Amino acid sequence: MKDITKEQRAIVTEMSKQAGETLIPERWKWVETSIWTEHMLTALEEGVKGGKWYSLMDKVYSGRNLASAWEKVKSNKGAAGVDNQSIEAFQANNGKYLEELENRLKEDRYEIMPVKRVWIPKLGSKEKRPRGYRW
Repeated sequence: MKDITKEQRAIVTEMSKQAGETLIPERWKWVETSIWTEHMLTALEEGVKGGKWYSLMDKVYSGRNLASAWEKVKSNKGAAGVDNQSIEAFQANNGKYLEELENRLKEDRYEIMPVKRVWIPKLGSKEKRPRGYRW
């Protein structure tokens, strides 16, 4: 693939913005926009300087990412995990818990807990199927 110059990239970007769309969000619609910035998506599309990728773990344990994940769990009315902690109990101390989780992940001290297996009904059937929740 031919390398394009910064000027060419700027023209394409400007043209796509004028058309009311950008190239990157179309391809990466599934990503969490509060975590993956336009700059990061551009790096995914075009590669990074020197052609080397490094750990993305710092994105995983960022406070913003953990807070976003917590908001999704809360909005979905997530079930208690193997620790039996409810949404309400977690919310009472969510700042403390999220900070503690961030530190454990950052310091490589996080230990994965077992998956809680629950059985949910299959649509249109009396059968149930397994579903696992990791907390």
